[in-house]
Amino acid sequence: MLRGSFLAALVLIEVQRQGWLPSPLASGVPANHFYAIDLAFTLFLAAEVVGLIFGLATSVANAAGKQVEIFSLILLRRSFKALAEFPEPLTWDRLSRPVLEVAGDATGALIIFALVGFYYSRQYHRRITADAAEQYRFVTAKKAVSLLLMAIFVGVGGYTVGHLLLEAERFPFFDTFYTVLIFSDVLVVLISLGYSTTYHVVFRNSGFAVATVMIRLALAGPPLLGAALGVVAALFMVALTLVYNRFAPVLEQFQRENRGEQHAAKRRAPAESLKAPGDGAAEAPGDEATAEEQRTAERRDGKGDSGRGSGGRETETSASTAEKKEVSPRSGPS
Repeated sequence: MLRGSFLAALVLIEVQRQGWLPSPLASGVPANHFYAIDLAFTLFLAAEVVGLIFGLATSVANAAGKQVEIFSLILLRRSFKALAEFPEPLTWDRLSRPVLEVAGDATGALIIFALVGFYYSRQYHRRITADAAEQYRFVTAKKAVSLLLMAIFVGVGGYTVGHLLLEAERFPFFDTFYTVLIFSDVLVVLISLGYSTTYHVVFRNSGFAVATVMIRLALAGPPLLGAALGVVAALFMVALTLVYNRFAPVLEQFQRENRGEQHAAKRRAPAESLKAPGDGAAEAPGDEATAEEQRTAERRDGKGDSGRGSGGRETETSASTAEKKEVSPRSGPS
């Protein structure tokens, strides 16, 4: 589709330059071949935006990286668009002024390209939900946001085409769509709060929304400043990712320990509440063990006394028997 559109645009522009188009059509066809490049890049960017919309449901971090990718392509497209503003054949006298802007946009796109590659290489996706059921609900909510964005994309795209055909003026499609992306990023942050309120997750997702704001400002700014703002947005996302990867495990461990202490305190509270107000302090575990040992020793002592009593009676009986044996010889006949 892109190749066909590019070749068809080149042919149509050349036909218009030769004066072979009827007057109603000739007024709407540009005479500069660089408009064919602009058309091809615009269609390619539209396809990238669709990929961004559907990628939002899988990963918020990848969707943020896709936004920076699209902005770098917009910078390259703007470089060709600057050349389309000048009639052919191009001469240096006409290009001396915009050549700095073209170089600035191209350089900014190259730097962003390198930063995006580094950004993806440092991504370590962590699930913020507690189980598979919560993960399913979270993904479903993000899919609903994606469908809403898709409807807005189709509506804004249709309005842009209609405005170009009827008014012969371009509507700022990508500026408008990035404005919508700011609100969608904030909506995703609010949705994620229903599944994780941890500080590092909220900060990271909010930081991605701030990067989208920077890109929107870069689209509205002049060429050189806009490219610089785009580079700053990419640098911010890289720094955010590095800091998140470094400190997220530490913060998670701290929060787990904090939750463990809170649960332990909750378990101790009911046991303390069961104690009667006037009973005084509860016995320590060591005191209870000592009392039990004393009771066991007393029982053993009782058994020993009874044994000693029966032993004494047996001794007395034996002594009486022996005395009888000694007396019996003396009591016989003389």
